[in-house]
Amino acid sequence: MRFIHLADVNLGAVPDRGCPWSSRREEEIWETFRRVIAGIRENPVDLLFITGDLFHRQPLLRELKEVNDLFSTILDTRIYLMAGDHDYIRVDSFYRDFQWEKNVTFFKNEQITCVKDEKLDVYVYGLSYEHQEIEDPLYDSVHPAEGEGLHILLAHGGDERHIPMNIRSIAASGFDYVALGHIHKPQILIRDNAAYAGALEPVDRNDLGDHGYIEGHLEKGRLRINFVPFACRSYEQILLMLREDSTQASLEEMLKADLANKGRMNIYRIVIRGTRAPELLLLPERLKSFGYVTEILDESKPAYDLEALQKKYSGTLIGDYISYFSEKDRNVVEEKALYYGLQALLETSR
Repeated sequence: MRFIHLADVNLGAVPDRGCPWSSRREEEIWETFRRVIAGIRENPVDLLFITGDLFHRQPLLRELKEVNDLFSTILDTRIYLMAGDHDYIRVDSFYRDFQWEKNVTFFKNEQITCVKDEKLDVYVYGLSYEHQEIEDPLYDSVHPAEGEGLHILLAHGGDERHIPMNIRSIAASGFDYVALGHIHKPQILIRDNAAYAGALEPVDRNDLGDHGYIEGHLEKGRLRINFVPFACRSYEQILLMLREDSTQASLEEMLKADLANKGRMNIYRIVIRGTRAPELLLLPERLKSFGYVTEILDESKPAYDLEALQKKYSGTLIGDYISYFSEKDRNVVEEKALYYGLQALLETSR
């Protein structure tokens, strides 16, 4: 027996809205989901679990029909589907009356339901969100029913506003696998027993690293799971370290080398650190022209000798300014204020 566990597909999401590649990313999320289904057609699995947030918002009727049409191409795979907090079943949701293909089991309400797959001897437990926020720990009191076979719980949430849960306690109650959704970072919490599949495609600049799905299979009577990277892009962070002899040109060359190494298809946050010559005027926004760059954080510092400057300008506005900041533990904003302000004062004094 083999299965695929998906979560947080987020069809309809428009990542990095306002960036030149945003609309392309919206379509890529759909395309990656289609690739999963195509992969199942080529290499069939017995079960497909989708643990919430198949859609990023309320699904349109035509979108449900498109998904259902995809499901109709893998009729030998039993599909278990639930709504999460993004695509929750509100009063006027198209989810309520939609007629799914015969191979699809959709959990229609907010109460735990158990469905037995007679052919595979698998019990699947699940519910759907009917509210965007659920603060009750609905899964904590769930226990497997009597019966031989595999008992699999589909669960979405894990924080205070979205069904808080004690995952280890739930798993220990007798479930063979707890298939989790809601957290976008893939995480195997308990080996071969409980995992967040994570978002199929990253949808936010904070969704760093690999994304994909969980694959499971029975091996000598024991369930085994592993994470399968599958997204067409990932969000990555590039760290550029400056030296006192660095220039804007050398910074750009560093970035181009890193992009060539990490892949130009990925989407990047760039962090600039290190020390630079005080007179160097950085143009961080220029770095966005070299690839898919969503954010640039300049955390570099000009190479001032603060102690020497404070002594040199003692009794002046510059000396007092340095003293003010030297007498406190500076946060990031105060650190920038110190150096930007000091640079302005030194230029004015010349």
